[in-house]
Amino acid sequence: MSIDPRHYDVIIAPVITEKATLLSEHNKVVFKVAPTATKPQIKSAVEKLFGVKVKAVNVAVTKGKVKVFRGIKGRRNDVKKAIVTLEEGQTIDVTTGL
Repeated sequence: MSIDPRHYDVIIAPVITEKATLLSEHNKVVFKVAPTATKPQIKSAVEKLFGVKVKAVNVAVTKGKVKVFRGIKGRRNDVKKAIVTLEEGQTIDVTTGL
């Protein structure tokens, strides 16, 4: 089973927040993903990279805020997050990395 290098382009980083930690108790893991990534691509990337079975994938796009820094207006980038629900008995330790 070879890992396709494109899987590393789909999943950018795990999201480690208080809310994401609470979701891990319900067999869910949160990842920051590429803006163009689709649910099937996210599912296959997680299954191949971490060797787990995925039950469902939900995505959310957080729109970037407009911020002012030293009098110059700027806009943060949009962020796409994937909440991945794992099958019963499957776990991912996001603190160790790939």
